[in-house]
Amino acid sequence: MSGCLRRLVFSKCRPPSLGALNPYLRSFSNGSEADLVVIGSGPGGYVAAIKAAQLGLKTVCVEKESTLGGTCLNVGCIPSKALLHNSHLYHMTLHDFAKRGIDVGDVKLNLDNMMKQKSTAVKGLTSGIAALFKKNKVTHLQGHGSITGANQVTVHRSDGGSDVVSTKNILIATGSEVTPFPGIEIDEKTVVSSTGALSLEKVPQRMLVIGAGVIGVELGSVWSRLGSKVTAVEFLGHIGGVGIDMEISKSFQRILKKQGIDFKLNTKVTGASRSEGGAVRVSMEPVKGGGGEEVECDVLLVCVGRRPYTKNLGLEGMEIEVDSRGRVVVDERFRTKVPNIYAIGDCIHGPMLAHKAEDEGIICVEGIVGGAGHLDYNCVPSVIYTHPEVAWVGKTEEMLKEEKVKYKVGKFPFLANSRAKTNDDTDGMVKVLSEEETDRILGVHIMNSMAGELINEAVLAMEYGAAAEDIARVCHAHPTNAEALREAALMAYCGKPINF
Repeated sequence: MSGCLRRLVFSKCRPPSLGALNPYLRSFSNGSEADLVVIGSGPGGYVAAIKAAQLGLKTVCVEKESTLGGTCLNVGCIPSKALLHNSHLYHMTLHDFAKRGIDVGDVKLNLDNMMKQKSTAVKGLTSGIAALFKKNKVTHLQGHGSITGANQVTVHRSDGGSDVVSTKNILIATGSEVTPFPGIEIDEKTVVSSTGALSLEKVPQRMLVIGAGVIGVELGSVWSRLGSKVTAVEFLGHIGGVGIDMEISKSFQRILKKQGIDFKLNTKVTGASRSEGGAVRVSMEPVKGGGGEEVECDVLLVCVGRRPYTKNLGLEGMEIEVDSRGRVVVDERFRTKVPNIYAIGDCIHGPMLAHKAEDEGIICVEGIVGGAGHLDYNCVPSVIYTHPEVAWVGKTEEMLKEEKVKYKVGKFPFLANSRAKTNDDTDGMVKVLSEEETDRILGVHIMNSMAGELINEAVLAMEYGAAAEDIARVCHAHPTNAEALREAALMAYCGKPINF
């Protein structure tokens, strides 16, 4: 049926009791339409599709790529974490095992096998989504989805044909794409985006990274551990991106510097060109003005952020609003200007995080069936998966000072934590910020090899409005890294920790 137009009809399978939950009964399927079409199968889209199906909605998920999972699973969170973990093991084998009493022979890097392991992880997870779709009876359509009516999505297939799906509700979950750098053309060979940096064929002798935010320091760490001389150029005066606490950022920078990564802060890149020998010549200058310089590298990694992906989605035809940054404008229930068209994830306001998109997807579809969901964006954690990891939730000291909030600070270094000492892994600290009058936790910042796991206790505490005293009085297993969070909370609560 190549080149032709097909109309998909879905059989009625919704539990009869579901419609009674929703005052907007008109938004449900009458048997010849889908209840919900989700455009995009990233973390937000696929989770929303599965949740919708579990709630009884006849659900279709449209994905333009050949595999499910979006940027996160294919060229983002998942492959980068595979390389971060394996490059750390390689680095430890070279530089750390001997002092632990582990003598090894001639250690060699097999980059091909490292990339294969990354691909195996990606394939396992993306195929897992396909299995979950089948299990939950989510219909998957491959092709570029566009909104061609308030109740219609057209799926443009790669063979030139189209599928037209009639639906009562539409959910835009198209995610984001790499923000290009003006004047620098990416070829994914010597000038690469984060996508190309995940698949380099050899370790570059010299790598220059534009941007020392989350993606820049993560991928810079990977290639630094594997043997590249990495320099990160950052427009801002600190590393770690937006939202990181400045005290943590400064300490984090010192640790990465000791690991071999150089930083040029308050510096802007003005251009890049290829030399005859194949190297990339990068021009830069101080943000505040002054003499510029040129630096040569073998690979230039551009990590200047991401932007919403809404190409050819049909927003203009539906008069769906976008803001100055190209994000779809939605209300507190994720509805656009068109009441039955919703949007979540990277293409709307808020941090571009997979877990934020997942929660929005669940809350959105629960709202479609009459539920009352809410997401506290102050309780959405952020994690940088370097070594040590950096994780935080809530307010920074800088934010509290700007908002003129009176607060208390509790700190505890992992140098004084028994588990960190036994593991000989003592870099980092925990920092707890609590309201001066009520002791309510306002923010938690952790730098530690397990920070991404430890932060979730703080998130749970903040979701329930806990005080620093509440964490301080909870019994924590000994010896664990989590005891450092308890000690920092104890200091915030009464001014003194026990073990420091």
